[in-house]
Amino acid sequence: MAKLLLYFLLLTSLSDVFGGTDMSKKTFVFPKETDNSYVSLKAQLKKPLSAFTVCLHIYTELFMTRGYSIFSYATEKEANEILIFWSKDRGYILGVGGIEMPFKAPEIPSAPVHICTSWESVSGIIELWVDGKAQVRKSLQKGYFVGTEAMIILGQDQDSFGGSFDANQSFVGDIGDVNMWDFVLSPKEIDMVYSGGTFSPNVLSWRSLTYETHGEVFIKPQLWP
Repeated sequence: MAKLLLYFLLLTSLSDVFGGTDMSKKTFVFPKETDNSYVSLKAQLKKPLSAFTVCLHIYTELFMTRGYSIFSYATEKEANEILIFWSKDRGYILGVGGIEMPFKAPEIPSAPVHICTSWESVSGIIELWVDGKAQVRKSLQKGYFVGTEAMIILGQDQDSFGGSFDANQSFVGDIGDVNMWDFVLSPKEIDMVYSGGTFSPNVLSWRSLTYETHGEVFIKPQLWP
């Protein structure tokens, strides 16, 4: 019986780290500034991306203090294939293929924030939605394709594939509800996600997440509805 229990606990532990774990109502907590605390995510990708949508929640006190990385998707050819970053002076910075586009923040929040960003190769249109509200559309990297074999990291900015982290760009706070699609969600679909729906994410799914934590990262109940 003791061996059976040990085996069950081992399987549960491995599932939490490497399997598709249901993270509903949970969040990753990054309690302090470091250059070695992050979460790596495994995506379901079979071909280069001609479009994507990424949605997630963040909760932090760093908005008026300094910049920090929110979502970092790197390949061996390009460290900033997809980047969601906050700059204290420029607002939200969205990157595709190493080229960045700033979006002025509608306001400095004091509560958890829901962010969605989408992009498509055919037009180059990139969008940012903050708490369900669309910002002005912009254009970036028309005709580009985002590479596969990616390293996706929460909490740190990759300046090289899977590394070269800077503590001054690290995230401190909570990140949760991370979902990603290989197409552009419509305004109605983004509203559905903001309201708590999932709309069948097919690249990263918070309800079936394959991840690994590194350094001081903790899993706790989420602080938003």
